[in-house]
Amino acid sequence: MFMRKVKVGVVGLGIMGRVHTRAYKSHPNAEVVAVCDIDENRAKSFAREFSIAKVYMDFREMAEDSELEAVSVTTPDFLHKEPVITFAKAGKDVLCEKPLATSTSDAEEMVKTARNAGVKLMVAFHNRWSPPYAILKSRADSGELGSPLYAYMRLCDTIYVPTRMISWSSKTSVIWFLGSHVVDLVRWIFKKEAEKVYCIKRDYVLRSMNIETEDLFHYIVEFQDGAVALFENSWVLPETLPSVVDFASKFVFTKGCIYVDTHHSQAMRVYTSMKAENPDLFGGPLEIHEHLTGFNVRTVWHFVECLVGDKTPLSAGEDGLAVTRIIEAALKSATEGRPVKI
Repeated sequence: MFMRKVKVGVVGLGIMGRVHTRAYKSHPNAEVVAVCDIDENRAKSFAREFSIAKVYMDFREMAEDSELEAVSVTTPDFLHKEPVITFAKAGKDVLCEKPLATSTSDAEEMVKTARNAGVKLMVAFHNRWSPPYAILKSRADSGELGSPLYAYMRLCDTIYVPTRMISWSSKTSVIWFLGSHVVDLVRWIFKKEAEKVYCIKRDYVLRSMNIETEDLFHYIVEFQDGAVALFENSWVLPETLPSVVDFASKFVFTKGCIYVDTHHSQAMRVYTSMKAENPDLFGGPLEIHEHLTGFNVRTVWHFVECLVGDKTPLSAGEDGLAVTRIIEAALKSATEGRPVKI
């Protein structure tokens, strides 16, 4: 049966803008009709590379495009609010990169605007589509593991990320950039809301390099019914690590436990005369036999399928709001040196 192609656009043509564009272009029911970036040369070059007809430098002008049905907002962390609200008010469905926002008040306004406009707002919490975590979730939901007791989650990056991979690290923090991923995972897998957080931070290494952001956060979150999670986020690990990402976790339940390690199991190791490498076999985009795969791709595909089938996204705006509340409370705790209720 023929299914229509959803006409989509992408705002913000950096690393994740490229991921979303490739994912859309690999889906049979999506057509990328427009892209937008404040850098005109980047926008035009990007459009040529991906054979996209319309190029915008102003998302407000793009929102007026009557052909456009939906959009991915892949701007930096702190620049999500205005595009999301503008496109929602224009009647466009929105897939927003995580974190939804960097303040609770902004996230609340974004969710409320989308709800009032009757459009879908999905947050790209990509790890919900990572095979190990999707399997963990299904095993937890089946009841075989019992009730959640505690989790430990470590998601860190090498110093390459805040110093060279992104140019805007001083305008965000590692708890937004990485913490939003793992906070969402625990809340989703536990199926419980957070009640209290205690957080500490340190900020020596990057500030000594004139990058005004924190090096690390360690924080404990108490969830409903006594479940607890310990989180570790940093982005000052040495670049000599074979992977940019250091990601591992442990989930303990009343009837069992599950360990997930997507970056240290060494399922694949590559050594050349220049470097050692542990390739990411889960995230992607990965091209296998001329087909794109990986959980980053599957996240975008899910958004398309929600539009075509008029379904509610697995990770909705309300999930993004809940994560924003937790992280904002953690930042307050780190500043004030005390536990903070959520």
